[in-house]
Amino acid sequence: MRLPGPGRVDAVCVSGTDLPAVEGRKPLRTGIDKRPVTGRVAVHPLGLEGDVQVNRRHHGGEGQAVYAYAQEDADHWAAELDRELPAGRFGENLRTTGLDLRNAVLGERWRIGTALFEVTAWRTPCANFARFWDVPDLVRRFAAHGATGAYLRVLETGELGAGDAVEIVSRPEHGITVETGFRIVMTQQHRLPELAPALAHLPFKDQPKLAGKIAARLG
Repeated sequence: MRLPGPGRVDAVCVSGTDLPAVEGRKPLRTGIDKRPVTGRVAVHPLGLEGDVQVNRRHHGGEGQAVYAYAQEDADHWAAELDRELPAGRFGENLRTTGLDLRNAVLGERWRIGTALFEVTAWRTPCANFARFWDVPDLVRRFAAHGATGAYLRVLETGELGAGDAVEIVSRPEHGITVETGFRIVMTQQHRLPELAPALAHLPFKDQPKLAGKIAARLG
């Protein structure tokens, strides 16, 4: 199977500040507000040096250690909302170009710098994301569009930086993509058995629940 040519990391981002108080609510402790950094960044088993994952139940841990979002998909939202969306505005650690993240296959492996990653999952939009952008219906719109970006597991630690190539070194033959997995789980659960070949690549915390749902559909 011929793999796509390398993409590129345009920016490496880590956590910035908490979200400010809105409508009398307290500032929100979250890792969504990320900012580009310069130089080489160390890649640890659970993410990038300097990054913060406040709620690892939903946005972190081994299967969501690093989050990538494509510039090509960011351009869609910049036009849709008529605003600039610089690197980090999606809460991403890596802003990429030249990678079709919607069609990244669950389990494919990327070499970036000296680190090795595995694509594990899609991003599920949440209320914090809508609050961060101040777009009340963003969750619905983001889900409908389907360009969720890709979560990554760290297989080999190392370091990376802006300008590094993203080399796809292997890709499973099951063909289940990030967007397909997202659509199935969000709105097409009758198709859950189709996820079975990719189950072992998903975040470990999500595998038991999904395995049970798949078994129920097959039973």
